[in-house]
Amino acid sequence: MSSRTIVHMDLDSFFVSVERLKNSRLNGLPLVVGGGSDRGVVSACSYEARYYGVRSGMPSKMARYLCPDAIFIRGDMEMYSRYSKTVTDIVAEEAHIYEKASIDEHYIDISGMDRFFGTYKWTKELKDKIVKNTGLPISF
Repeated sequence: MSSRTIVHMDLDSFFVSVERLKNSRLNGLPLVVGGGSDRGVVSACSYEARYYGVRSGMPSKMARYLCPDAIFIRGDMEMYSRYSKTVTDIVAEEAHIYEKASIDEHYIDISGMDRFFGTYKWTKELKDKIVKNTGLPISF
């Protein structure tokens, strides 16, 4: 049985990153994407908000208590979907076998690629291409 080499790529704080592309004044600020009412839920949050204990899935009321200076944005799923599709198109252009696991995650099968390229080098080049073409940070 041959072994497989799979790379997991994950867009960092995806909804927050897209919002910051749209409005650079949000850079460095505690940002929460999700319902802003007391009955709302945090869909995503920036690392600055995470510092105060805010997490995805948390009630917005609790997030506001933990981080009163947080900026709440309702979010735009249509816009996030467009950015996600752009990233998927780049992955599909470069990788023969991949699986889109969620709006911000991909699994890429790079088995056998080490015979032709360094797997780390290839993955780093893919990451750099995604960042260059979208402005979105991504980890692997």
